[in-house]
Amino acid sequence: MISKMEVFRRLSVILQKPEIIPHFQETMVSNEKQNVPKSLADEFDKFGLMWLHTFSPCFPLDGNKISVINEPSIFYKTVAEKCQTAKQRITLASLYLGTGHLEEQLVAAIGENLRTSRGQLKVKVLLDYTRGTRGEHNSCRMLQPLLAQYQDLCQVSLYHTPALRGILRTLMPQRYNEVIGLQHMKVYLFDNSLLISGANLSNDYFTNRQDRYVLIEDCGPLADFYDGLVSRVSEFSLQLSKGGQVQLHSNWKCHPYKGKREEFESAARDRVWGLYQSATSQQQSFGAGDTWIFPLVEMGQLGFHHDSRVTKRLFETALPGSMIHLATGYFNLTQDYTLSIVSHPAAAYSILMAHPTANGFLGAQGPAGGIPAGYTLVASEFFKQVQRAGQENRIQMAEFQKPGWTYHAKGLWYTLPGHHLPTLTFIGSPNFGYRSVGRDLETQIAIVTKNPQLQQSLLEERERLFASGSPFNSETLSKPDRKYAPLWVHIIMRLFRSLF
Repeated sequence: MISKMEVFRRLSVILQKPEIIPHFQETMVSNEKQNVPKSLADEFDKFGLMWLHTFSPCFPLDGNKISVINEPSIFYKTVAEKCQTAKQRITLASLYLGTGHLEEQLVAAIGENLRTSRGQLKVKVLLDYTRGTRGEHNSCRMLQPLLAQYQDLCQVSLYHTPALRGILRTLMPQRYNEVIGLQHMKVYLFDNSLLISGANLSNDYFTNRQDRYVLIEDCGPLADFYDGLVSRVSEFSLQLSKGGQVQLHSNWKCHPYKGKREEFESAARDRVWGLYQSATSQQQSFGAGDTWIFPLVEMGQLGFHHDSRVTKRLFETALPGSMIHLATGYFNLTQDYTLSIVSHPAAAYSILMAHPTANGFLGAQGPAGGIPAGYTLVASEFFKQVQRAGQENRIQMAEFQKPGWTYHAKGLWYTLPGHHLPTLTFIGSPNFGYRSVGRDLETQIAIVTKNPQLQQSLLEERERLFASGSPFNSETLSKPDRKYAPLWVHIIMRLFRSLF
C-alpha cells in the first residue's frame, strides 16, 4: 500500500516539469525546393526574414483577402454566419465548446446546414479530452445530437495527452488534470476561408474576453493545410460516438494513455511532420501576392518543436532599430525566450500582459485563485532581470486592464527600422510560455505583408490593445496589493512553473 506521502512525492516529480523528450530535429525546408523567386528573396532579405522559408511552407496571397477582427461579438457573428453558409466543409479546432445559449445556437446552425446540404457538407470538430468531458453538461453532450443525426457527415475528436496516464490519471482531480497537457489550437475553417485566433468557442470569448482574430478568405491551399493538420491530429485522438463513448480512430492503433507512450508520441509526431513535408513538396511556385503566410506548429509533448524555434530565431535576428510588440494572456516566458529578448539588444520591446483583474482565473475557488498572483510574481522576476541587464528603456511592460473585461490576446507585431507599420505578425494560440512550448498542442501563423491596408489594420489592432495597458514597473511592484505574493504562491510557482 502506497502512503500518502509517497503519492505526493511521485506526483511532485511528475508535475514539476514536462518530461524531457529528445529534440525532434526537423529536416529544414530548402529554398530551392520552395522555388523562391529572386525578387521575393530580395524582398525577404530586406525584411531580414528570408530564414522563414527554411522553416515552413509558404502560402502567398492577396493581403486584401485578410480581415482583422477586433471585437469578440464580431468574432462570434463571423463564426455563426460561416457555420450557416459553408458548403463543403466546417473544420473547428478549439480547447473546448461552451455550454451556453450562444454555443447552442452555433451547434443548431451547423445542424441546420447539415440538414439542407444533401450530404455535401462534412463537419470535423477537434477538442481537448479533459476539457471536453469535464462536468455533467459538457462539450461532448453539446455535440452528441449532431453525431446521432449525421454520423456519416460529422466527426468529433478528443485529443488526450499521452502524459496523463497511470497513477497520475487516477489521482488527478478532473478540475486540474488539464494542467498535464492540452489540445490548445484554435482553428476555425469554412470551405476555403480560415479564421485563426487564440479564442475558444465559449460565451466569454464571444462577449467580454479580449483576444485576437484574423479571417483569411479564398485561401484554398492554406485552408487545405489546416484541414489536413486537424485531420491528422484527429487520427491520434479519441473518437466520440453518438452514444457518448470514445474509441480509437479506425486508422490508429496506439492508445494515448493505455498503450506505450513512446510509440504513441513517435507515430503522432511522424503524422504531423509528414504534413509539412507534403505541403512543401506540393508547392510549385509563389505566384502573385503581397502577403505570405507561414504556418507554425508546436507539440512539445510529442517532441515536435517548430513554432518555438521560429519565435526564438525572430527574437535573436531582429534588425537593429526594429520594434517587437509582444502580447500574452499568461506571461510566463521560457528561459530561452527570456535570454533571447534580454541578451540580444537589436530590437526594442513593448510587452502587454493581463492585469490581475483581467486574468480569467481571478476569483477562482481553491489553488486556482492564486494564479493571478503567480503571474505577477513571474512578471516581476522578468522585470528585475531586465533591470539587472540595464535594459529598462529597451524592454517595457504593461498590463491590460478594462472594466468588466478579461484578457486573452496573444501574438506579436514586428516593425522594421524606420517604419511605422508592422511588416510581420504572429497570431494563433501560443502564449510564449512553458505550457506552449512543453505541454500543449499549439499553432499560429506568421503573416509577412507589404500590403498597406493590411499593415494599417494590424497597426490599429495593436494600438487598440495596447491603449488599455498601464505601465508595469517598479512603481507597480511597490503598491501594497502587488508587493508581496502569498508564500504558498511562491512555492507553487517555484515547483510547478511549467504548468502555467
